[in-house]
Amino acid sequence: MSHTPAPQGPRLDRRGLLRAGSALTVTGLFGGLAGASPLFAPGLSAASTRANNTIGLGVIGTGKRVFNLMGQLLGREDLRIVSVCDVDTTRREHVRAQVNDHYGNTDCTGFNDHREVLSQANVDAVLIATPDHWHAHQIIDACHAGKDIYCEKPLTLNLHEAHQVLRAVRRHDRVFQTGSQQRTEYGHKFAQAVEYVLNGRIGRLLNVNVGVGNPSTWCDLAEEEMEAGLDWDRWLGPAPERPYNAVLAPRGVHGHYPMWRLYREYSGGMMTDFGAHHFDIAQWGLDADQSGPVEIIPPQDDSDDRGAVLRYANGVEVIHGGPNGITFVGTDGLIHVDRGRLEAVPGNLFDEPLGEDAIRLPRPANHLTDWMDCIRSRQRPVCDVEVGARSVAVCHLANLSYWNRRELRWDPTTWQFLGDEEANGWRDYERRAGYELPSIS
Repeated sequence: MSHTPAPQGPRLDRRGLLRAGSALTVTGLFGGLAGASPLFAPGLSAASTRANNTIGLGVIGTGKRVFNLMGQLLGREDLRIVSVCDVDTTRREHVRAQVNDHYGNTDCTGFNDHREVLSQANVDAVLIATPDHWHAHQIIDACHAGKDIYCEKPLTLNLHEAHQVLRAVRRHDRVFQTGSQQRTEYGHKFAQAVEYVLNGRIGRLLNVNVGVGNPSTWCDLAEEEMEAGLDWDRWLGPAPERPYNAVLAPRGVHGHYPMWRLYREYSGGMMTDFGAHHFDIAQWGLDADQSGPVEIIPPQDDSDDRGAVLRYANGVEVIHGGPNGITFVGTDGLIHVDRGRLEAVPGNLFDEPLGEDAIRLPRPANHLTDWMDCIRSRQRPVCDVEVGARSVAVCHLANLSYWNRRELRWDPTTWQFLGDEEANGWRDYERRAGYELPSIS
């Protein structure tokens, strides 16, 4: 999901930059911061075989993020929205009417249950833009139905789900794009920053500061009266039963991102919401798309929601804190990147272009185009499922260190905590009856 960037921090300068062997941190530079049985049958195993090779798309979730994408989706000749799903009748019918008006027909179907979309023979791929606590269920169901998948970040609600969706996508050989658009869009400034880090232009990488918001908290919202047209039970899905509140599910067509993302039952807070974007770039710069941290250390002050340290096997530390965005700190300089800026110390670092033999990162036209191209080629997109699973895992690990205030040792290969059975129990939660997580096979 895209959001308005947080206010920018102070601009970089040379002061405080230490050389090789230092323990330089951004704090020093910036002044102390911080299911039920499936209803579908297997679908196509590759792109549509229709005469015009148009890919039939099912849209699951019709909130603000999909509104932002509609122009791009409807503007493509190689893609056709054929089905939409939402538990809010007003919003679902609004989007369905918009689609039918664009195509000049009434062919687009609308459903309350995502499995109905997956059962449609003309649906080749799905775009999932629902609250986080639904992602894993819908991803695994889509894998069983043989659909390719674009799922908005953060990819899952917890660590177990992240591992399961990775396994499901691989087992069913799906083309999967995680909605971490910073790797492909925003003028490719994130790709440029990471290229310079990977090519050693700031020397040996010491640490990375990631400036994002705080973990989520348990929901304590009061009960409110709900107008007709919302399937509240299905909105909750696997989450604990609780009364309706409009903060969680504002009715109908609206122009904001709902604040269910602040509550643990449905999301990891700003740590996962924007953190899935920014920690993703940190992982990219660490060349850790198939790995992750091995130690997680919470701040010493139990009341502090900034300062958790995620240490990698090579000794590099990713620190939760600093100005909004990502700051890579090396022995010979630093690079700060956010959606609105790209800066470096020394200030002329980007003046010298990378050489012909340098590590180069992909620069597709945009995230959707990258996914569509890969559906046809059967290659993995820029933000393949493992990229999304590993990035959100970093966010979940940081959250667990804050919520439980103890150091953790993590094995990114087995997706387990080492020597800590209690912590291994934190990887998942008990779902409501009838909303069990689907099996992989």
